[in-house]
Amino acid sequence: MADQRSSQHNNRREDHHGERAGRSAAIDLQKYIDRHRRRHGERPALQRIWRSVATFFKHTFNIREGRAPYHVIRKRFVNGARLNGNHLCILIVAMVIACIGLDTNSDIAIVGAMLICPLMGSVLAIAYAAATLDRTLARDAAAGLIVQMVFCLITSTLYFNLSPVAGMTQAMADNSSPTVWDLILALVGGFAGGLGNSRDQEPATLISGVAVATALMPPLCAAGYGIAAMNLGLSLSALYEFGINVVFIALSAMLVLLLLGTPLKRDLNDDGVVTAQEDADARSRAHTVRWRILIGTAIFAIPCIILTSNMVRAADDPTPDSYGAAETARELAVVCPGFKEYTVGLQAEPASDGSSMDEELVARVFTDEELDSEDRTMAEELIRLDVKNLDRVEFRVE
Repeated sequence: MADQRSSQHNNRREDHHGERAGRSAAIDLQKYIDRHRRRHGERPALQRIWRSVATFFKHTFNIREGRAPYHVIRKRFVNGARLNGNHLCILIVAMVIACIGLDTNSDIAIVGAMLICPLMGSVLAIAYAAATLDRTLARDAAAGLIVQMVFCLITSTLYFNLSPVAGMTQAMADNSSPTVWDLILALVGGFAGGLGNSRDQEPATLISGVAVATALMPPLCAAGYGIAAMNLGLSLSALYEFGINVVFIALSAMLVLLLLGTPLKRDLNDDGVVTAQEDADARSRAHTVRWRILIGTAIFAIPCIILTSNMVRAADDPTPDSYGAAETARELAVVCPGFKEYTVGLQAEPASDGSSMDEELVARVFTDEELDSEDRTMAEELIRLDVKNLDRVEFRVE
């Protein structure tokens, strides 16, 4: 009886081993078939095309190729945020040049100021700190940027207080009116700046081009003019444009660093030892911080999107706008307290001898409060920039 049970047990074990061997052989055969098909291109046509396209783009847009070592990247980003006497002197000189450019509508002077402006270093350092979760660097870079902003505002305010010809110019208006296009320029410029700073070769030329494209300095000049003219609306609008540039340059440069796999700062307590718990905490915190950055930048862009949508809606208005009233109204909304409406057009007036009617080109600004003489002067200067041969400007309270 015992022999019979032992024989049955052995038979079942042999059957089980046979089934396992059969399954293993079937798996090996399927792997061989799949490998044969991959080797000889025996895939569905659509799958082959998709893989070829994906491989092409993967190799063509491989930004990790030519990347500098991580310690070199860190050195470049961190060094750009360090302040010293030479740095601040160049900053002040660049600001004076930019103020002259905005005051005289000189594009050459404005571009020259942006080429030597050292503000981009602090912005890229903030991007590196956000990508690597380096709180110390983030604090130092943000503090350095604020210090530079203060120097720029003081310099530009003094210049426009002392300048005998200071007034609203087209360049001033352009650099105090944020739009979605400024946001897009900041995004692509930040991407180029982050990419250039991470290459093996020196990125000086590319960073200079990014500084010109993203225009960090002119909005600070416009803000200084607003302070000098005691126009809070103009100053806030120009500072918001500067903020849009800073935030989205940093966001885009941070994205480049994440794509390059820049390592996090995992030594959270700076004791020189990275524990498994610190590593897990760093990864978790990085995920949270990045989501907060994305949400914060999206919220920060809402006023810019609203301003642009109003401008586009005015541009799509079928009513003829031969005097650029829509663009002027957008600029007046920045400089005029309580602004409501702006109109411009020809108006028939009796001639001095009463025998005929003369036509005058008249602009009217409607506000909900009386404007003081400085606000009226600034608004009139702005209108005359856009409307040539203007006969007079009228201000009305509704």
